[in-house]
Amino acid sequence: MRYYSTRNDLEAVNFAAAALRGLASDGGLFVPEEIPCYRPAVISSLLSMDFFDIAFETIRPFVHPEIPDSALKDMVSSAFTFPVPVVPVSNRFVMELFHGPTAAFKDFGARFMARAFSYLRRGETKPLKILVATSGDTGGAVASGFLGVEGITVTVLYPKGRVSPLQEKQIAGLGGNVSALAVEGSFDDCQRLVKLAFSNKNIRTKFDMSSANSINIARLIPQTVYYTFGAAAFVKSRNKNPVFCVPSGNFGNLTAGLYAMMMGAPADRFVAATNINKTFPDYLESGAYEARLSEATISNAMDVGAPSNFERMKAHWTLEEMRRLILSVFITDDETRSTIKDVHEKYGYSLDPHGAVGWTAVDKLDKKKLLPAERAVILETAHPAKFAEVVEPLTGPVPLPPQLAEADRRNAVFTAIPADINALVDVLQ
Repeated sequence: MRYYSTRNDLEAVNFAAAALRGLASDGGLFVPEEIPCYRPAVISSLLSMDFFDIAFETIRPFVHPEIPDSALKDMVSSAFTFPVPVVPVSNRFVMELFHGPTAAFKDFGARFMARAFSYLRRGETKPLKILVATSGDTGGAVASGFLGVEGITVTVLYPKGRVSPLQEKQIAGLGGNVSALAVEGSFDDCQRLVKLAFSNKNIRTKFDMSSANSINIARLIPQTVYYTFGAAAFVKSRNKNPVFCVPSGNFGNLTAGLYAMMMGAPADRFVAATNINKTFPDYLESGAYEARLSEATISNAMDVGAPSNFERMKAHWTLEEMRRLILSVFITDDETRSTIKDVHEKYGYSLDPHGAVGWTAVDKLDKKKLLPAERAVILETAHPAKFAEVVEPLTGPVPLPPQLAEADRRNAVFTAIPADINALVDVLQ
């Protein structure tokens, strides 16, 4: 598979180059020259395949031949060691993506990336520095995934005061080859600093650099797997194709779902559910894309006003194609809180603030007769205990799963910096 920049389709690179560079030299995002289709034998067997086999068949065409089949099988089996339940709640399904080591869906991409990078850099002596901006869960997942990987250091930038206390401990509590920078600004500021660092010649001459955000194609590709797995589970249960409702911020997760559909996963459509950072819903409605400053909400991982992966989506699909493939709804914090409370009272199920945005979006579309709720699979992207300060006043105590209880015992150690590229350069040098 070859990859091109979203800003220049003349220069092609292989998967190894696209993954290890993170961003193209012109600042664009790497996209595959084509979205591959599942082999007919895979399509006919999807309903009987396990997660491991679906993962191998999904990822293989994107990484071949740089990662041979034997190495890919080892990566898949060691990265995806946790279940992916698709559970009925009321008249819809919820796909629980929080059973990994940091209790968030980012574990899928981060754990695969760490193994892929380690393999692709075998024998390399120059150190690799990974920069990652996070609005919440990405930082913890990347820190966990790359902890102790030889020859790689990770610097996580997060908006100071805009992540939950538990998220901060996951980001800044590991030490070792992972360091944390608390940026005095928003996630958009963190993301901007990372992109500026990639274009800074002084830094790039000292280090090999890459990114672990969903702007990196190696983070995005593994996320396609659970869409195909979840679609197959839904078809087996209800004998029809699902519509996936995706709580959306930087839009990497939604892009991965669209890739899965284009590969042949039995999905009919998507819902991009956002909080009041509604850049994308406004785009679908008006046809004009207007990036804006992000606003802080209780679904903080989605506080993105200039979603990076919109550039990747626009490279693949026109506005009219996106309107046909995607419905989009924005949800307020008051609506999110009300949903968390109501779903727990009625069904005994605890939603995190991001999954609650997705649930509310399905309710709104169902009332407008745009999407029957029984067709929906809502992505529950993080464990509710990660947001206890929001959830527990509405539902009562949420027990910490073991991986979060361990993280909660850590001390967060970070360096605070202003949202200024010179401050970041000083720290990195």
